[in-house]
Amino acid sequence: MNAPLSGLTGACHIGHATGAMQIKVLGSGAGGGLPQWNCAGRNSAGVREGVPGLRARTQSSLAVSANGKDWVLLNATPDLRQQINETPELHPDPNGPVRNSPIKAVVLTNGDVDHVAGLLNLREGQPFTIYGSERVLGVLAENSIFNVLNPEIVDRVPMTLGEPFQVKGPDGPVGIEIEGFAVPGKVALYLEDESAGEDFGTQEGDTVGLKVTDTIAGTHFFYVPGCAQVDDRLKERLTGAPLVFFDGTLFTNDEMLRQGMLQKTGERMGHMNMSGPKGTLAAFEDLGVERKVFIHINNSNPVLREDSEERAVVTKAGWDVAFDGMKLEL
Repeated sequence: MNAPLSGLTGACHIGHATGAMQIKVLGSGAGGGLPQWNCAGRNSAGVREGVPGLRARTQSSLAVSANGKDWVLLNATPDLRQQINETPELHPDPNGPVRNSPIKAVVLTNGDVDHVAGLLNLREGQPFTIYGSERVLGVLAENSIFNVLNPEIVDRVPMTLGEPFQVKGPDGPVGIEIEGFAVPGKVALYLEDESAGEDFGTQEGDTVGLKVTDTIAGTHFFYVPGCAQVDDRLKERLTGAPLVFFDGTLFTNDEMLRQGMLQKTGERMGHMNMSGPKGTLAAFEDLGVERKVFIHINNSNPVLREDSEERAVVTKAGWDVAFDGMKLEL
């Protein structure tokens, strides 16, 4: 097993393929980021105080590229403008037209505010493509504010779950193939229907994971920032994977309750917890995944502190905790 990535600020190389797929963590936090604007909890307060070993985090998103020039965003967070400004690879080409962007497409994993609101930052008449499940694209269609992305300029293309597709930007394929697949989860909070029963009206396609493949190098990884359970289908899919980014929202199911932040468990929010017999560490123990990275980490989670006992536990289990700006090549 490779050594954990904790503390790295430069690129991490997995394999030695020429023209490797580039992966950048634009944001690693859950909804609200760290510090959260209205939170005085231990971690949020600690970031404001400059506590060592505790990094600020924007909301979770990745950027991937097969050629270092054309980039695909996996989710678009409310922090996207800041994330673009802090990522030179996503800046307009100073030698190109007055208005241009290397961002060619956005692929959405669900309709949560922290994964779709950033689309509004991409207005101003710039062509690109939005991919999502029929369910998620339906959410955008029902909210007229997203029409600021002129459909004559910004294509919305539905993903058929289980069927890989070539990601295309305004000028054609970008060398990235995506396969979306349903994972156990929950409908977005603002779409919950309490009259529908325990699942709040959740349907297939409300939460998806992504298999991301470099069509030139043939390498791939998985991105699953939201997940309620590692069931048999998901275990089979992830077994032996070279790299998985996975939902790291909470360390324990009741941590937000115990910290007085929210009267909900992780299970109620549609997220797994890292620890415990039904947690993520246990679920991945025998899957043989080469590189495992937690992402979408809530501000309540003690693993955010690099010197915590909880961080030591996940590191010993072979996991890394993503941070904003982390770079990987696959």
